[in-house]
Formats: sequence, C-alpha cells, structure tokens
Amino acid sequence: MAMIRVDPVKVDVRTDWFIGRPREIVWGEHRMPVLAVASVREESSAYPVIAGPRTIFEVETPLARMKLSFRHRTRRWTVDGLDDEVRTAA
Repeated sequence: MAMIRVDPVKVDVRTDWFIGRPREIVWGEHRMPVLAVASVREESSAYPVIAGPRTIFEVETPLARMKLSFRHRTRRWTVDGLDDEVRTAA
C-alpha cells in the first residue's frame, strides 16, 4: 500500500472550529466524513516563498486514505495524494 501522488485537486473541507482538524471532505458530489487523522505536518519554517506555508494532513475516510494540504496564504484545501486501498481492522 502506497500513497499515489495526484495533481492537486481543489476540495472543500469542513474543520473543527477550535483546532482546525478536518471533519468532512466535499469532493464534487461526494461527501466523505474524516474517520481519523493519521499524521499532521506543519511546514511553517521552510517553504517555497512563492507558495507560502502549508499544513499537510493524512486522513482516513470510508473510501480512501488522503493527503490533504492546506495552503495558509491562499486559504485553500487540496488533495495531493490518495491511497484507495481501504484498510480493514484485524
């Protein structure tokens, strides 16, 4: 199982009001609840000047594991990676 890099796709993300944790992803007509946040990577110290700082979340949804990126300068969410092999609990 490996995360497949995809061209960044703009999505709408609903977040927790207080901590900014993703709660739901809206991708076209699909609404996917976020089941768990696997990892968070904050790139606020070292980033390309043209792009600005960003925070990357790896999240589990019922359909796939996704790599979400939030760009702070433009305030946009994108999907940068996808692992469509759903993991099952043993």
